Amino acid sequence: MHRVCAAALLSVIMAAAQPPQAAPQPPEAAPQPPQAAPQPRASTLPGLEAEWDIAPVLREIGEHSDRLLPALERIDARAWVEQDASETYAELLQSCKDQTRIVGDTARELARNPERLASSIDLFIRMQSLDVMLLSLEEGIRRYQTPASAQALAALAAQDGPSRERFQRYIVNLASAREQELAVMDREAQRCRALVTAPSVTTSKPPKKK
Repeated sequence: MHRVCAAALLSVIMAAAQPPQAAPQPPEAAPQPPQAAPQPRASTLPGLEAEWDIAPVLREIGEHSDRLLPALERIDARAWVEQDASETYAELLQSCKDQTRIVGDTARELARNPERLASSIDLFIRMQSLDVMLLSLEEGIRRYQTPASAQALAALAAQDGPSRERFQRYIVNLASAREQELAVMDREAQRCRALVTAPSVTTSKPPKKK
């Protein structure tokens, strides 16, 4: 046995001592045709809108923010303070501007990959928060400017209603699809765990006859 192992080891050493042979050169690759631009991906989750269906909705939300921001820029909350308004109105106006920018940027970024559930929920929460702040701002406009100006801002803020409702339905469907995926993964993990922890069946060999 030792001789066989020694012979095998000697053959390995001799093979390693041989100079390496040059590797054959691969044939030149044929020129590849130019690749087409990447196409939007179909949803991999059943019952969920495809990327090319929901992405325009998110882009419209971003464009709505672009239309809302100039209207906010024209509001002079500092002039309200001179009319004995609270300083918090100026802070509220700045918060509305900041949140509007974030909503627009986040919506456009999410349109590239809409199936990110955490980002979708974050965007929707920001949209809801902006709605609440705009209601308070409209009260200040109605009191310290004109009711017509407050009504104009409210009408502009409501223009994304259809996109918002569709996005909300998409989030609900996306969360439901993710929950189903996790349930399937959990069942598969339990099945694998049962297979691993199951006692192995060993067959006893009959005793050798002397």
